Amino acid sequence: MTTENKNEQEIIEEVKNEETSEEIVETNTEEVEEQTVEQLLEAKIIKLESDVQSAEDKYLRLYAEFENFKRRKNQEILTNNIYKSQKIIEEILPSIDNLERAISSTQETEETASLLKGVQMVYESLQSTLKNEGVEIIEPNGEQFDPNFHQAVMQDSYSEKESGIVLETFQKGYKLKERVIRPAMVKVNS
Repeated sequence: MTTENKNEQEIIEEVKNEETSEEIVETNTEEVEEQTVEQLLEAKIIKLESDVQSAEDKYLRLYAEFENFKRRKNQEILTNNIYKSQKIIEEILPSIDNLERAISSTQETEETASLLKGVQMVYESLQSTLKNEGVEIIEPNGEQFDPNFHQAVMQDSYSEKESGIVLETFQKGYKLKERVIRPAMVKVNS
């Protein structure tokens, strides 16, 4: 081979090598681009899965809150229905107290007998109505003092009775179902 041929041969080889390296670079670039696209797609999928999970968690929390709200609202409506008459009962109690005072303070004579009987009938009618509504009278004479049902307005000391026993009731207490409307005003042994 002559020098010229050799140079031509070398040049051809160099060109082939360059083409091969360009192909390798192109192939590597394509692979890198494919890998980058795959990584981007995987990252996008992971983000979307995270967003779906977050939205699902938010939905479940909102659903639970709504269910709790419905339950509380239903309970409130039920409680309001049970105690709907409380305000009227509270307003009637002073009138019942006055009727009790009238009955106990009036001495029965021929002139007052019919009036007393009428007052007693009104009183019994009101008591019956209250009982039908679920109102119970709290009369604690002789019972242990309970601050949930009794209001101590006086204390006295009797050695023959235990400490904390209700000695006298000044004003009856009332409760509607399980709720105390008015505690009984009492004198307690100290």
